Amino acid sequence: MSKSIVNKDDKKWGMVAHLSALAGIIFPLGIVLGPLIVWLLKRNEGKFIDDQAKEALNFQITVVIISFVLVVLAAAFKPFMILAAIVGIAGLIFAVIAGLKAKEGEKYRYPFSFRFIK
Repeated sequence: MSKSIVNKDDKKWGMVAHLSALAGIIFPLGIVLGPLIVWLLKRNEGKFIDDQAKEALNFQITVVIISFVLVVLAAAFKPFMILAAIVGIAGLIFAVIAGLKAKEGEKYRYPFSFRFIK
């Protein structure tokens, strides 16, 4: 992943964009609302913040869609519920990894993500 000179405040908000998805542990919509709020409020303050907030938001939207489909499929075939849980847990783990990378000023790219917001 690329690493460039990023100021301390941009690193902080890039990290917050990724880690704000952890709000989904307490409040289910928080998984998307956290990154969305950071992106809407901070996107014009720096390219790094804009990039990382969009990356976090796109990934969390992807996780929600995949999890929803798996939960619906679980109505017919129960093992899909296990897959939905795995996707959710992986999403949280990747958010922490991304937050740590952003803290170092590194642009993080999630291993799978649809680009809804460009």
